[in-house]
Formats: sequence, structure tokens, C-alpha cells
Amino acid sequence: MYKFTDKLQNAWDKQNSLLVVGLDPDQQRMPESILQSKTPIFDFCKGIIDATAPYACAFKPQIAYFASQGAEMALTQLCHYISTTYPDLPILLDSKRGDIGTTADHYAKEAFERYRADAITVNPYLGFDSIEPYLAWEDKGVIILCRTSNQGGSDFQFFESADGTPLYLEVAKTVADKWNYSGQCALVVGATFPEEIAKVRQVVGDEMPLLVPGIGAQGGDIEATVMAGANNKGQGLLINSARAILYASSDIDWQEAAAAEAKATRDAINAAREQFLAQQD
Repeated sequence: MYKFTDKLQNAWDKQNSLLVVGLDPDQQRMPESILQSKTPIFDFCKGIIDATAPYACAFKPQIAYFASQGAEMALTQLCHYISTTYPDLPILLDSKRGDIGTTADHYAKEAFERYRADAITVNPYLGFDSIEPYLAWEDKGVIILCRTSNQGGSDFQFFESADGTPLYLEVAKTVADKWNYSGQCALVVGATFPEEIAKVRQVVGDEMPLLVPGIGAQGGDIEATVMAGANNKGQGLLINSARAILYASSDIDWQEAAAAEAKATRDAINAAREQFLAQQD
């Protein structure tokens, strides 16, 4: 069985990249030329995919951007396009699902059958029985919210257990020690909190991938992120950038601008990786 973690490792190696390109299509920000199309969301995202694929290790469509515009069929078509045109690049479906087991069964089918995603983001708030249906798909990745990049994440994620451990680290420990029995799990840890990334990496060890949103438009620091979260190979991270790449230009050169921004981001990440590995020697 070819597992998500195998596909991800292959992408890190083959692409020499830790960059995830987020697909968050917003028609209000798309180039005017695309809006003339009968299928603007599909055409825009396909153009971004083709422009940035040389610099990415994965693509992360955010399901809300498609669902809010009645564009689920476009998402289905895009996932099919990625899986057939760029079969080595994982699809991370960003949906942050979290519901009871029977409902989670259907969310898993939506992600893994309808959209053919390689991994899905999920919310652990309802506990293990809400996560277990995704783990039943042993070749797929389950990416669990841990320390999110938004400011309001601290409202609950810093609540402390009896021994003083904050909730986000309890999540990390539980996933690493109990839920990751088949090696499918990853965690979401925001780039806006590099100190917390380092703490999570210390808890979960070298093998577990960390999906890191928050660079680009949200202002997370690439170097600090890599220094805090890379594993001993200088990998282990899925560093997401969406808006900074997607909307690098609203003019006729939008694909070229997206490619240039993706390349610059990939190169900045790789420069930080080289610095990280030099410090390990």
C-alpha cells in the first residue's frame, strides 16, 4: 500500500521543496481576464497549479472557498487534474472537519472518494471517535489541528492541564502517543508561533509532519519556522502559502507572478533549511 507519508516523502525529495500552495479562490481578487471565463474558479486554480507545480511539494485546496461559491464540482475537477497531471504531489484537503463518528464516516468518504484527497485536516475537539473514521483509510493522511495560526487560537489552546501542560501540547502528545498507531497523522501548527512549533516538534519527534500555515499574507517568519520545526533531515514541514502566491498580480501576468512568488518562497525556505542543517553539523 502506497501511503500518504510515502508520497509526501517522495515529494519532499523529488521537488526539493517544503512549500504547499494553498488554493483559496476568491473571485473578487481574480484577474479580470479570468472572470470572463465560463468556469473562472477552475481556470484560475488550474493556472495557479500549472504555474507553481515546479516549486511545490503539495497543494492544499480550502473547501470553504469552493463550497461558498457553489463550486464543489470545480474542486472535484481540480483534484482529478492534480492527481492525473501531477501524481507525485499530494492533495491536502483543508476542511477542518470535526463531528461524531457516523458523520465523520461521510466526511471521510467526501474527502477520499469524491475529491480523492491524499490527506484531510480535522478538528480533535470531539475526541478519538471523531478521528477514527479517517484513520480507517490507512493509505491517507489525517492532519489534526494543534496550535493554529490565528490570534483567537490562544483562547482555548493555552488552557493548562493539572500538570501545567497547555492544551495544544496535550493534543500533540495524545496524537503522537495514542492516535498515530498507523503512522498516518500530522499536526497543524501555525508559523505565527515559532516557539510553539519547537515545543510541538520536541513532543512528537522527528517523524511526524507538521502543516504550517501563516507565512505570506499572515506574516509568519520562514527562517524561524524552519529553525523551530524541521526534522533532522531538514524536512518534516509542509509550509503553506496561499494569498501571497495566488494574488501576486491581478494583471495579465498573474501566472508568471504566481510562479515567481512560489519560487521565491521555495528558495527562501531552502535557504533556511541549509542554515538549519549547517547548525546540526
